[in-house]
Amino acid sequence: MSKHQADFTRRDFLLKSTQAGITLAGFSALAACSKPAAEKSQAEMRMGLVTYQWGRDWDLPTLIANCEKTNFLGVELRTQHAHHVEPSLTAAQRAEVKKRFDDSPVTCIGYGSNQAFHYPDPAVLRKSIEDTFELIKLSHDIGGSGVKVKPNNLPDEVPREKTIEQIGRSLNEVGKFAADYGQKIRVEVHGRKTSEIPNMKAIFDHVTEPNVGICWNCNEQDLLPPGLEANFNSIKDRFGETVHVRELNIGNYPYQQLFDLFVGMGYKGWILLEARTNPPDRIAAMKEQLQVFKEMIANAKAKA
Repeated sequence: MSKHQADFTRRDFLLKSTQAGITLAGFSALAACSKPAAEKSQAEMRMGLVTYQWGRDWDLPTLIANCEKTNFLGVELRTQHAHHVEPSLTAAQRAEVKKRFDDSPVTCIGYGSNQAFHYPDPAVLRKSIEDTFELIKLSHDIGGSGVKVKPNNLPDEVPREKTIEQIGRSLNEVGKFAADYGQKIRVEVHGRKTSEIPNMKAIFDHVTEPNVGICWNCNEQDLLPPGLEANFNSIKDRFGETVHVRELNIGNYPYQQLFDLFVGMGYKGWILLEARTNPPDRIAAMKEQLQVFKEMIANAKAKA
């Protein structure tokens, strides 16, 4: 095709598109509106719920309904809670879970597991890896996008570097498996010694799978020298799509500074409330937390 023909074809297409009342800009807007909720949710940071504590005793229909009421439009399902989303579900039951989320504005972000990979006993470690494989399949089947895991410890009886390398190697193994199912592995900054940011960074020095990311967890260890900003910056290039926070207006954790940092780096993931308290009205408490979240994000954007 000559350049003249190519130019004519393009002009002809644009003319016909305009005559049809659909400009390229209009088409883009239409496409954006038709994207699935899971894609639209990543346009900016949004608040969701980890079912730990505030959702622990809600069955699945109640959990989804309460998230809708409070505009918490994403949820990480935690194991051993009243919604009973577990690997024992049949194919039909998994399809029903997926349908409930598909029929709702609430996104199933994925699964919050207790699997960890620090164990010195090879048999225990292998079982945890195999169990994670099953959770990856479950998350895929229910429409989730990933599975949360933990490092959880650096045993005193094992050299630090050996355990760190073992955790990193295990994360690569489960990451490769997860990639075949279109899933992410979200490594929560959690546990004895493994909550310390330099140790998490050392673990990720061994992680090569691109679908394995860090889930920042708002621990007191984040504030250890050299401080929040330096610790944050040391691992921010390995962040995944989820962050765990506690109640934003309780305690001394510097959440405003944290959100300043997230806004500053252009983070687009889910900020998931993993509450610790037991308020008399959890629906009202969720609405309050969402309002605090919005105010902190607005403050951070005003500074950016």
